[in-house]
Amino acid sequence: MAESPEGAPCWADAMFTDVEGAKRFYGDVLGWTFGESSSEYGNYTLAYANGKAAAAVVPPMPGQAGKSQWCLYLASPDAAGTAQKIRDNGGEILMEPMQVADFGWMCLARDPGGSVFGVWQAGSHEGFETEMGKPGAFAWAEVFTREPAKSDAFFPAVFGYTSRQMQDESMDFRVYYLGERPALGRMEMGDDFPPEVPPYINVYYGVADCDEAVSKATGLGGVLQFGPMDTPFGRFAALTDPQGAAFSVIDTTKTEGEMPPMTEV
Repeated sequence: MAESPEGAPCWADAMFTDVEGAKRFYGDVLGWTFGESSSEYGNYTLAYANGKAAAAVVPPMPGQAGKSQWCLYLASPDAAGTAQKIRDNGGEILMEPMQVADFGWMCLARDPGGSVFGVWQAGSHEGFETEMGKPGAFAWAEVFTREPAKSDAFFPAVFGYTSRQMQDESMDFRVYYLGERPALGRMEMGDDFPPEVPPYINVYYGVADCDEAVSKATGLGGVLQFGPMDTPFGRFAALTDPQGAAFSVIDTTKTEGEMPPMTEV
């Protein structure tokens, strides 16, 4: 596969106290299978969709136990350089750039609007092997923030995005683009989000049937937060897994309605 352009979502992983439980849940809901855990790398375990690397799960390191959540990684040709741009634009580095054997370089950061994300400089591990939007594969991601102006200034400054605003009075939604390719969404968190829910990046995974995926998820202890709902982008639903990690599922083949107008900003 070709190396991802700078700023493109290129990988996702999540930390779970109960990794075996997470494997059972996502294996059933998304159809994932799992590789052998790598004790050399903290029992990092790859998830596969139809035999292609789709994401990873990992237990917390000693003393690091916290809320389970998905982490989206954005591609960089130079993780150290990107880390400096993150600092220069008001972001916070949570984990300094580090080399992961010959797989690549990574760092973890928080944008000024509060969302945590990763940066990945590819080595032998280039990221997603799956085709975007296919069942079990990464499909889309959105920055959920209560301070959209901060995120809107930060991400384009660091990753070179251009921005387009959705013309919809009911929500403040923006899309960051790499050229003509949508890279990442940004949604303002309104009053319907409880104050204790921190800003986060919501990762969407493709499914063959949204309603069936929701039924499986809730039957296994997941919580339906929103949907299923038909949109011009696909039929989707927002969920929380049994360990508290938020994610969404989307059937991109089932679309309804016209694409909303977007205005360059």
